[in-house]
Amino acid sequence: MEAFRKWQCTVCGFIYDEADGWPDDDIPPGTRWEDVPEEWICPDCGVCKQDFEMILLE
Repeated sequence: MEAFRKWQCTVCGFIYDEADGWPDDDIPPGTRWEDVPEEWICPDCGVCKQDFEMILLE
């Protein structure tokens, strides 16, 4: 199984962790970034999913 990744909002720095998901928006733990709905927005600043970039865990 591929390791979970983290994605960071390029506007405000919010981090989406695939391992944690985002239960506040009904995104369960273990949800891969590609499975997060396209209409999802950053909970901190409101930008669209397209404005995030991946942070690789080392």
